[in-house]
This record gives sequence, structure tokens and C-alpha cells, in this order.
Amino acid sequence: MQGFLAFVLHTHLPFVRHPEYEEFLEESWLYEAITETYLPLIDMLDGLVRDRVPCRFAMSLTPPLLNMLSDTLLQQRYLRRLERLIELSAKERERTRQDPVFCGLAEMYWQLFSHARAVFADRYGCDLIQAFRRFQELGVIEIIGCAATHGYLPLMQVNEKAVRVQIRVGVEEYRRFLGCDPRGFWLPECAYYPGVDAILKEHGIRYFLVDSHALLYATPQPIYGVNAPLYCPSGVAAFARDPESSKQVWSSVEGYPGDPAYRDFYRDVGYDLDYDYIRPYLPPTGERVNVGIKYYRITGQTDQKMPYDPDAAHERTDEHAGNFVLNRERQIAGLASDMDRPPLVVAPYDAELFGHWWFEGPQWLDSVIRKAANNQQALQLVTPSDYLDRYPNNQVATPTASSWGHRGYSEVWLSTENDWIYRHLHKAADRMTELAARFPEANPLQRRALNQAARELLLAQSSDWAFLMQQKTAQHYAARRTTQHIQRFTRLYETLGSGHIDEPWLSEVERRDNIFPTLDYRIYR
Repeated sequence: MQGFLAFVLHTHLPFVRHPEYEEFLEESWLYEAITETYLPLIDMLDGLVRDRVPCRFAMSLTPPLLNMLSDTLLQQRYLRRLERLIELSAKERERTRQDPVFCGLAEMYWQLFSHARAVFADRYGCDLIQAFRRFQELGVIEIIGCAATHGYLPLMQVNEKAVRVQIRVGVEEYRRFLGCDPRGFWLPECAYYPGVDAILKEHGIRYFLVDSHALLYATPQPIYGVNAPLYCPSGVAAFARDPESSKQVWSSVEGYPGDPAYRDFYRDVGYDLDYDYIRPYLPPTGERVNVGIKYYRITGQTDQKMPYDPDAAHERTDEHAGNFVLNRERQIAGLASDMDRPPLVVAPYDAELFGHWWFEGPQWLDSVIRKAANNQQALQLVTPSDYLDRYPNNQVATPTASSWGHRGYSEVWLSTENDWIYRHLHKAADRMTELAARFPEANPLQRRALNQAARELLLAQSSDWAFLMQQKTAQHYAARRTTQHIQRFTRLYETLGSGHIDEPWLSEVERRDNIFPTLDYRIYR
């Protein structure tokens, strides 16, 4: 055995659910991810199981995503979205039937959306969690846990209770949906600070993921760099991202996704087609948005895009998969002479890269897995748990504080665009701890208000809002979400203090923010 490759797919979206509206633009984040990433990955795994191809990798399913995937309202809204896409693609088949270039692409999208509906509704009964749970039970993937609402833990440690609750609720939600305990944990944004590993250990977590420099600058310095895990003083293992394999896949400029043959993400019929024709498939506001039908390839640094050729793109994914496997084999061979064990390459990615941002990503991943299976003497796919089972003895060191954000620390989540949120988040966390102490027992209405206050705090703590503000992407929505959750929390705090709880208003807030139905506020005691 030459060495190991550990893919880790981070599968996460912020909790976006707006029953107060018939249709809401930001809910599209979930619907697009289901069609373009989650269903293609499920298809890929089904094919590997069917063909008896050895496959093993880890993926997270975060609590917000699990709660959305299990939500009946969002499931039905997604089905309606699919029906509209099937209708639009059928119209596109008719519109392009005399066009030898685009008629085949219109047919491709009609088949894609029709197949997505068949898999989602017919094969899995709208419950994709059962699909991923099945693959875990088959031993094909290992699902790892994550914090309750993907809170950025290093900036929450001024109130350690807030960090503990994020982790504890994350573990409890994993257990509720998947029926077992997580062995691994995805620290939100791979953001580590010394001491958080001890909290993970309290909840039975065996390992977590960090970025490269967390291990490279560990104390003492690691013997094997990022090619073997470290044990923190708590005994929990830290696995670090391999920069070489990451760049080949992450980079849209130097990596595979930027190849001219691949589908262009930004060129969409939502902007290209006649407005009156496309209007029924746009949001109620009427603004042009991506609808998911894209007819052009990247082509190059030009506005004159060439039509997409699926066959040429498929050939390129196979070439790139072969290149990736060959590079990992060479990388491992070069490392092996300096190590007393087979080297490990850890390759973590956002799952939405595969299919959503990089349309051909699932095909590429499938090809990589199949090629690796043909030469397991040189390269074997494992999960971090598999590695620890084989090599339980590892160096002890303390990783440095870090994240996988821009420049590697906390500046993405603490910037001039978002720094205003933290005094409110810290104050609310202190008040939640106070409420839990003040109400060791509560009557039914008080208990509902206290539980909802905990939900509002957790939702406000999501790292996604600070990220979107800093990136200036949906920043107004992100700021509004933070503000609304803090305002709702504050109103609950004040009404609990006065003893006059507005039950109709509470019921409406419970209906809107219905995440974590089993949450008990006493977790903050």
C-alpha cells in the first residue's frame, strides 16, 4: 500500500424557510443544491453500489440542511420548482427543435429535470436523508456532524456556553436524523481555536477537519506535515487539508473547473431569453435570475461563448480524473520515503462545488473513485475514521487558531461589513444563559417562549450571515436575518421578564423558525 486519499465533502446551507410568502427567492439556494448537487451525488453513489466499485469518503450533513431536507413545506415547494423546470425545458425542446445545436441541449435539460423528479419523489419519497443514511449503513460514506447553525466558534468563545450549545445541539440533531453518534465533526468554516477540541471530546467526537496551516504551525511542529493527523492534548485528532490536491479542484482559474470545455455557470436562459417568454419562471418580483438552464461552455476569457458540448465535457472530466489520480499517486510516492507509514492526502471541499458551481463535478468524482479502485495498491480511498482505526498512534500537538477563509484566520467573519453583529450576539448569549438559570422550571407557555428564544439565538449565530455580508452577496438579506433573529430573541427575553407573553405572536414565530423541534432551553444551564 502506497498511500491514502480522504475526500471530505462539506454539505451545508443556511436555514432559509419563509412560510409567510408563497415564494421566496433565497429558498432557491436549497432547490438548486438538491437538483444540481445532492441528487447527482446520490445518483453517483447508487451507480457505484450497483457496479460494486469500492468507494469510501466522508461528508457532513449540517443540522440546518437536515432540518430543511426533512421539512414538508420545502419538499413540496421544491417539487413545484421541478415541475416548472420540466415545463420550461419542454417548451425549450419545442422552441429549439429546428436548431441542430441547441435542440440536443434542451433535450438534455428536460431529461435531467424529469430524472430529478423521479429520483426525488418516486425513488426516495421526497426524503433524501434516508438516501444518505442508507449509503452510510452500506459503508460507502461516513457522515460527520457539524455545529447547530454553523456558528463561527472562535468568535463565540467569549461565552463558552454558546460554543458548547452549538456543538451539543449539532450532535443531538445528528443523532435524531441519522440514528447514531457522529465520529467526526466539521468545525464550521474549519475554524479552530485551542480548547474547542476538549468540548468535542465531551460529546464523543473522535476527529475534526482544519486547514493546512493549523497543523503546519502546530506546537510542537508536526513530523509529517499535513500528511498524517495530530492528536490534540484532549486526544481528539485533527486532519488538515492538503493544499496541492485542493488547488487542482478549488481554483476556477488554475483548477479543473475553469476548463473551456465545461459548462459556463453564469450564462443562463433566465437572462438570455425574451422577458415575456421567461417571465412565468422568474420570481414574483419579476427580476431576472438564473433558472438552471445553461447552453454555453466557458470557452475562455471572452463574452463570445460557444455552445456547450456534453460529450466533449465528459471526455475532459475523464482526462482530469486521470490527471488527479496520477498526481496523487506521484505525490504519495514522493512522500512515502520520508514516512514510516503510508502518507495520507486529505481533500475537503464544499459539496456544492460538485454539480452546482462545477456542472461536471459529480462525473469527475465518479471517475476518480473508479480509477482509484482499479489501482488500490497505489492509492486507497479512506475516511479519517478508517485511518485512525489503522494508525491509532499519532503525534500529540496543539494546532494553531485558524480557518479556511481568506488568508486563513477570522477576517472574513470579523470585518467592517459585519463586525456590528457581535455585541448583539454576545449580549443575547449572556441573556439566554441568564434565562436558563432564572427559569429552572417553566409552565408550558414559558417553556415555548424559552425554547423559541434559544432557536432565535442559534439562528442569529449562523456564520453564513457574516460571510454573506463580507462578500457583499445577498448582504441585505443576511443583515436582515441577523437583525430579525436578535429582535425576536430580545422581545422574548423582555416578555419573559414581564410575564406577559404574546401567544399569537409566539405561535407565528414558531411557525416561521421551526428548526430544532426537540430543543430544550435548559441546555444553556
